[in-house]
Amino acid sequence: MNVALMNEKVTFQRNTVVTDAIGNHKNSWEDFYSCHATIGGEGLASSKEKDVAGTVVEDVGMTVTLRYCQKASEIGSTTHRLIFRDEIYDIINVDHMSFKKKCLKFSCRKVRR
Repeated sequence: MNVALMNEKVTFQRNTVVTDAIGNHKNSWEDFYSCHATIGGEGLASSKEKDVAGTVVEDVGMTVTLRYCQKASEIGSTTHRLIFRDEIYDIINVDHMSFKKKCLKFSCRKVRR
C-alpha cells in the first residue's frame, strides 16, 4: 500500500436514533470516523446512466481504500455512509482484503438528492 496516495479526507457517519424533548424517535447521522484515504474509480467504468422517472440520471460509483484500524473495521454497509467533498455516498460493499488487517476497501455509490 502506497501511503502517499492517501491524500483525500473522508468522513464516515453512523446512523443513530435520537430522542427529542417529548420522546419522539427519529434517525440521525453523526460523525463516526475521519481519515485520509485513496479514492479510485470515480466516474469511470463503475459509473452508469439509468432512467429514473423518465429522466436520465448518472449513477456514480467509486472505491475508497484506507489503512486498517480497529475503529475502521467496525464500519458496515447498512449502518454507515461516507462523506467525500461534501457529497454523500452509500456504502455498497466492505472488502477486508483477505483479512490481513492492512487495509479496507469500500465500494460506494453517490446518493441522489
